[in-house]
Amino acid sequence: MKAKLFSGFPLTHDAQMSLLSCKDIRFQYPGTKTPLFDGLTITIDRPGFHALFGPSGIGKTTLAKIISGDIAGFSKQVKASGKGPCLYTYNQERLPGWSSVGRHVEQSTPEGRESLRDHLIHGFGLSNLLGMRFSQLSMGQCNRVNLLRYLLQDFRLLIMDESLANVDEPTREIIIYQIKSTFPKAGFLYISHNVVEVARFCDQIIVLRGRHKNPRTRLIVGQNHQKSQPLDKGALEASMLEIMNAA
Repeated sequence: MKAKLFSGFPLTHDAQMSLLSCKDIRFQYPGTKTPLFDGLTITIDRPGFHALFGPSGIGKTTLAKIISGDIAGFSKQVKASGKGPCLYTYNQERLPGWSSVGRHVEQSTPEGRESLRDHLIHGFGLSNLLGMRFSQLSMGQCNRVNLLRYLLQDFRLLIMDESLANVDEPTREIIIYQIKSTFPKAGFLYISHNVVEVARFCDQIIVLRGRHKNPRTRLIVGQNHQKSQPLDKGALEASMLEIMNAA
């Protein structure tokens, strides 16, 4: 079984435009009285590691699925620059319990990306899991393998919806640094409730505030921390406070 790819709906591509632009998005779930989004506009103006943040139920996953093309029935426009599809991966995604990890990862690897696969397996600390079946793994181990198989694919933007949930904090840190160093020109949209993580690792943080608040969104600049840089704890705390006040 190969990783599921979401090629999405047709997007407008322009080399001069932002990585992602959603303009005046309106979406309402069938059977509900009020729209979840009504005139929602967000922009990510460059590649890198970015975040979508907000309280539970605010619509982060729904917006992610609109961007990836997994949800239709919305109005207005989503534009993106760059080549390749937008992929969406989420926590506890279904994996074949009968398959060995090594066999599944091998089958999910496009031709010519074997060296990238081996690099990520080592970086993600998965080498000792290759002979095991998915049914033998913890949820955090499954999430690491699942994320790896998406990173092996061709993508313009990868949406990570709680993709590192149930992974211990030191390992999450290693994996995020690994992703940032391995894919410096790709775009990532990271969905997490961990404000420390979001403020520390992400560049642009889009805070969803709900349709009854004005403005509906706030764009916060995170620390975008790289492994080789010293961490400014004062600046990190300021970013965290700004994010929480916006939310």
